[in-house]
Amino acid sequence: MFQVTPLRRLAVTVSTASAVCAAVVASSGLGPVAHAGTADAFTAVAPPPVRDEDRVVGDHLTVTVRHGGGRVDGTFEVYCHPGRGSHPDVGSACRAVDRNTRWGRDAFAPVPGGGVCTMRYGGPATAHVTGRWAGRPVDATYDRSNGCEIERWDRLVPLLPDLRPAAATTTTTTTTTTAAAR
Repeated sequence: MFQVTPLRRLAVTVSTASAVCAAVVASSGLGPVAHAGTADAFTAVAPPPVRDEDRVVGDHLTVTVRHGGGRVDGTFEVYCHPGRGSHPDVGSACRAVDRNTRWGRDAFAPVPGGGVCTMRYGGPATAHVTGRWAGRPVDATYDRSNGCEIERWDRLVPLLPDLRPAAATTTTTTTTTTAAAR
C-alpha cells in the first residue's frame, strides 16, 4: 500500500510548484523554455488527497493487555503530543515511550534473535501495541516468557502495566533511596 510520508508530500509539492512556474513562464512570453515535450507537460498536478491517518495530530497507540490480572486487562487508547486517552496514566505512558525513542532505532522492536536470555518466567500476560509513533506505524506484541522479554516489557512501563512482584519494586525503591541518602 502506498503511504504518503512528509518527504513524499514535499516532493509532490515541489514538483507541482515547478510545473506551475514553468507554465507561467511559458505562457507569459518572458523567455524561451527548453522542453522536449508538449504544452500538456506543463499542466499543474494536484497533490495526492490527504488520508485519514495523515490527519491524526500527535502520536496514537492502542494497547491491549490480556492475562495480566484484574484491572490491568483491557484495551486502552493513548494519544501523545498532546496527551489524552483512556489509559489510566496517559502522561507517564507517553513519557515512557519518549524515553525509549532514539533516532534510527525502533522503540517497539522485538528482542533480537540469537541472544542469551535468562530462564525466568514472568507470567502469562501478553500485550499488543498498535498505532503510529514518531510518524511510523506500530504493530508490536509483548509477553513475559523469558528474561529478555520481561526486560523489553518493563522498559515501557507504565504504557504496559507494571507486573513486577511488589517485593522487587520495593527493593528497587529502597536501594535508590539508600543510594540517594549517601
